[in-house]
Amino acid sequence: MIPKIILGTGSDATRRTIRYLFGKGRANEHTDPHLVASWNGFAPDPGRSPHRDPKDVERQLVAQLDQPIKMLGDKAPKDTVWHCPVRAAPEDPILTDAQWADIARRIVAAAGIAPEGDGEACRWVAVRHADDHIHIAATLVRQDGRRPERGYDQRAVQREARTIEIDYGLRRLKPGDGTAARQPTSKEHFKGRRLGQETASRDVLRRRVRRAVAAAADEAEFFALLDATGVEVRLKRGPSGDALGCSFTLPGDTNGQGEPVWFSGSTLAPDLALPRIRKRLDTTRPERARMRPGNPWHQAAAAVGRIPHHLTDSDEHTAQGQLVGLGMALDLLPFTAPADVRAELDCAASAFERATRSRIAADLDSAWVLRRSIQSIWRKHPRDGDGTGLAMLLDGVLTAVAFAMHWHRTRQHAQQGAAAKQALVHLHTAHGRIAEPVLAHLARSAPTPQTQRRFAHHIRQTAPEDAERILADPAWDSLATVLAHAEGAGHSVGTLLDQAVRQRTLDDAHSPARTLTWRIRRLGERHAPGPRAQAAKASSTAARVHGPHHLAVGISQRDAQPRRR
Repeated sequence: MIPKIILGTGSDATRRTIRYLFGKGRANEHTDPHLVASWNGFAPDPGRSPHRDPKDVERQLVAQLDQPIKMLGDKAPKDTVWHCPVRAAPEDPILTDAQWADIARRIVAAAGIAPEGDGEACRWVAVRHADDHIHIAATLVRQDGRRPERGYDQRAVQREARTIEIDYGLRRLKPGDGTAARQPTSKEHFKGRRLGQETASRDVLRRRVRRAVAAAADEAEFFALLDATGVEVRLKRGPSGDALGCSFTLPGDTNGQGEPVWFSGSTLAPDLALPRIRKRLDTTRPERARMRPGNPWHQAAAAVGRIPHHLTDSDEHTAQGQLVGLGMALDLLPFTAPADVRAELDCAASAFERATRSRIAADLDSAWVLRRSIQSIWRKHPRDGDGTGLAMLLDGVLTAVAFAMHWHRTRQHAQQGAAAKQALVHLHTAHGRIAEPVLAHLARSAPTPQTQRRFAHHIRQTAPEDAERILADPAWDSLATVLAHAEGAGHSVGTLLDQAVRQRTLDDAHSPARTLTWRIRRLGERHAPGPRAQAAKASSTAARVHGPHHLAVGISQRDAQPRRR
C-alpha cells in the first residue's frame, strides 16, 4: 500500500482538488467517484446526491472544507490542502468502501491531520473513484483555528501503511530509509505515454543522467554526454558565477504554458544533485586514476571479484563505496553487451540502483579501479571475440550482487536488499545467455581423459573439500580446457589452481567449476613465468624445506639476476 502526500497552495486549492477527484480524470479513468469517509461522517457527497446538481454539491462540500481557512482571512497558511492518494497493489484483493473508510481514518490520524478523538481536528474527506485506491483531501487549518501538528507526516503515514498491510493481508512493502528516488506520479505516467515514451520523463532522465555520470571522466564530458543523449541542462549559478546545481528536461516535455518541465538532480535521485555528481566524477579524473596497462575485461573482473571481500571484511564506508561502484558498472554494462542481453542488463541496472544508496556515507575512492576499467571497456571496446570477458565479468557481478543483498539485509536495509534480489533475477538470465555458449565452446575442446585425470588429481590436492562438487559439475570439461590452455602457455596447473581457489571460497558458488573456469582464464592469460622466475620459485621452495642457508643462497641468486616485468 502506497500513500503519497501532495500539498495544495492558494485559496483555490480545495476547489481544484475536489473538482479533480469528482471529475472524469485526465484519461477518463475515474469511475463512480463518491465519498467513503469524512471528518463528521455526513459531509455532502457529489457522487451520491441523485436529486441535486453534482456541481452544487461540490461547491457545498468545498465551502464546508474551506470554512476554517476562510475564518483566518489574510492569516491563512500558504499551503491550504493536504492531498494523500493511497493505492493498493495490483495483486491485492478489492477492498470494500467500509474498509477504505477505516484505512482513511488511520492515515489522517497517523499524519496528525485528524488524531483519533480530536473533535477540533482538520476537516477531511476520502474519495473513491477506482477499485484500487482512494484520495484523502484535507484542509490545513484545524476547526479551532490552529495548524495541525504534522511533523514528518510522510514517514508517519508510511509506518501506518505497513501496519495496515498486515492487518488487511495486503502485499507488504519494504520500509525505507529516506534514500529512495522519488517515483513518478500518475499524471507523469499518463504524460509519458502521450509523449510516446515507455515510462515517465522523470524515469527517463534518471537513467540517462546516471549513465552519463558512470561514463564521464570529468564534468565537461558529463554535460557533453547529456547533450548527446538529448537531455537539456539548466545550471543554477551563484553570485560568483559558479554552477551550484542543475536541472534537466527532455525536448517536448512542456507544461500547459508551453514551458519546459525541469527536474532538479536531487528530485531525480538523492545522489544526482550536482555536488554529489562532482564527488563521483572526482574519483575518475585521469590524473588521479592511472591504471597499469592490461586487459580491461580482466581488470574489471578482478575488481568485481574483490567486492565480496570488501563487503565482509572492510569498514562500512568502503563497502558502501563498492556498492556505488558496482551500480555504476551495471549502468554501463548494457552498452558493452550483445543486443540480445541488453534489455536484461538494463533492467538489472535499474533494479540495483536502489541498492547503491543508504544512510552510510560511501568511500568513493575505494572503487575507482572498477570504474576506470568499465569506462575503458565502454570507450575502447577491447577484443572479446568469444564472449569470455563479459561472461567472466558477469559471473563476478552475480556473486557481488548476492553479497550486496546479504550485506543490506544484515543492516535491515529492506528496500535495498529487495532491489539487489530483483537485480539478481535479470543478471542470471543475462549470464545464462552469455556464458552457456562460451562454456559449450570450451567443452568441445576438452583434453584427453588422461589429462583430465591428472587435472582432477590437482583439484583434489588443491581443493579437497570442494573437489567432488567441481568434478561432478557440468562445467568440468570447460574448466579442464582452460587448464590445458594455461599449461600449454607455460603455467603450472597446480599453482594456478592454488591461486584461483585462494581468491575466495567456493562454498557459495552455484557452479564451482564454472567459477574456477573464469578465474583460471583470467590468471592463465597473464604472462607465464619465465625460466628465471621458475628457478627463483624453486629456490624459494627449497629454502622453506632445507633451512636458512639455502634461503640466503636463493635470495642472492635472485638478486644477481635482473628481474623481468
